[in-house]
Amino acid sequence: MNACKKQENKSQKIYLDNATTSFPKPEQVYLAVEKFMRTCGGSAGRSGHYAAIESQQIIDDARLLCAKLFNAPSPQNIVFTHNATNAVNIALKGILSPNDHVITGSFEHNSVTRPLYYLSQNGIIVTKIKSDLDAGLDKEQLKLAIRPDTKLVICNHVSNVFGTANDIGGIGQICRDSGVLFMVDAAQSAGAKIIDVQKMSIDLLAFSGHKSLFGLQGTGGLYIGSGIRIRPLIHGGSGGGGGVIGGVNLSESLEQPDNLPNSLESGTLNCHGIAGLAAGIRFILETGIEKIMAKETELVEYLIAGLQEVNGINVITPLKNYNRGAAVAFQHNAIPPEQIAAILDAGFGIAVRSGLHCAADPHKIIGTINSGGAVRISPNYFNSINEIKHCINAIKKITEL
Repeated sequence: MNACKKQENKSQKIYLDNATTSFPKPEQVYLAVEKFMRTCGGSAGRSGHYAAIESQQIIDDARLLCAKLFNAPSPQNIVFTHNATNAVNIALKGILSPNDHVITGSFEHNSVTRPLYYLSQNGIIVTKIKSDLDAGLDKEQLKLAIRPDTKLVICNHVSNVFGTANDIGGIGQICRDSGVLFMVDAAQSAGAKIIDVQKMSIDLLAFSGHKSLFGLQGTGGLYIGSGIRIRPLIHGGSGGGGGVIGGVNLSESLEQPDNLPNSLESGTLNCHGIAGLAAGIRFILETGIEKIMAKETELVEYLIAGLQEVNGINVITPLKNYNRGAAVAFQHNAIPPEQIAAILDAGFGIAVRSGLHCAADPHKIIGTINSGGAVRISPNYFNSINEIKHCINAIKKITEL
């Protein structure tokens, strides 16, 4: 550790924990949030004055941008949530009933595994399909697992631990052919991978705003396919957005509105956060998903190649799946993951994440559950090859201490 303190580049801060939260954000995200806070400040759907109307326009624009990014049939299919975990809970607890059968993968985040475990204690039947580091969820096993009482299949698009990418289009087609709902946890892929909910036969899509969509913490959303009914997780005020039916203002009713998105957006929305989210999505659409994917692929390939040359390092990430995500996990045969991460931070100014990454199941499958998990490095579009090179060199120095 003393040797690390003497590193000349300690003051050079390098952020490589984008799978947790992306940083930095595009400049327009900061400007959009500041503009809302300084010049608008109203609550969407809560009044008829200029500030409320402007806020509602920002929300409407953000919904439209989400629909465009995911090719949703209508902006009304997009419901804003606090984060992807919130979106997953809304969908699972609002669709499933006792004795329904659910199929999931074995590389899932706790945002999926914990709600499913809770539901399994309350009459829901859960089957986990084995996932492979390179290939992801086994589609043949999925076909065999589908039963007459199967209501839904849920899996992630990209593993937050290893970067493994599932064949979402192929899984979606299996579900469509079987008459089963298909839900995708896109926390790690929204904004970083092409997602077309119609072409990929996705019925429900949970996404976080603060990762590759370049938005703020406290933002996210849920795409809901047309005709799918979800029991509200939360009941309450929906503002003027409740609408008027048959001449009756729905705010007068004790019943929750049953029209999307109002039925699932009780309470005041995070308007300034959604303004930032909209700006992040605009940046993605203007830059192009393909360009973002190409940059992240370049960084990841360089990182993997560099780590493989470090003595004692075991890279635990797909080496054959070139559609993988931008998260690379590794272990050292003698140095615990948390120690490597701590030295990278304190000695080199490099932010990475160690541990189980809120996802115990993947570590159980790979065999890292009892050895401290792994170190995860997750670059994104705003990182550079030089930063990756500096990180690799820092890891080499740590292993030589």
